[in-house]
Amino acid sequence: MKKRILSAVVAAGLAISGVANAAEYQIDKAGAHAFINFKIKHLGYSWLTGRFNDFDGDFSYDKANPNASKINVVINTASIDSNHAERDKHLKGKDFLNVKKFPKATFESSKYEQVSETEGKLTGILELHGVKRTITFPVEKIGEGKDPWGGYRVGFSGETTLKLKDFGIDYNLGPASTHVTLELHIEGIKK
Repeated sequence: MKKRILSAVVAAGLAISGVANAAEYQIDKAGAHAFINFKIKHLGYSWLTGRFNDFDGDFSYDKANPNASKINVVINTASIDSNHAERDKHLKGKDFLNVKKFPKATFESSKYEQVSETEGKLTGILELHGVKRTITFPVEKIGEGKDPWGGYRVGFSGETTLKLKDFGIDYNLGPASTHVTLELHIEGIKK
């Protein structure tokens, strides 16, 4: 009985120390070394690609306990950039993002599950266009280490495909354009 209690105390201590050792990272400024890109089929004939130019966030990560990792991202929806001013105006309007009513999109993780040394699954709440939905998508750890300026960095990449109607965006672009793919490339600088 004493051995079981001692084992439980040791396990709890290890779990707590794993959380306490998690380092906090600030996401590198959008456009510098972090990107949120999107792509959607245009009428089924080609891809329309773009990005969000303004976003911020932070995350915690401990390679000794990666399952305790967490991330929060806030996107300025008006920063959408598809490399075409008139199209961007339409994307910001009521047919799509409605940026006046919904100026921000957010993602807050609730769970990270490590699958291999460099791969995992991230689950969390995405709020887009005023709709909150739980999503899960694969994440790849790109690398980590010291930078030339005395800091410490770690980078991740992930991709997910969203059904537009699930987020209240039902503008008819045709049957080939019902889903959008989001790509997140995040580099964090240890705080």
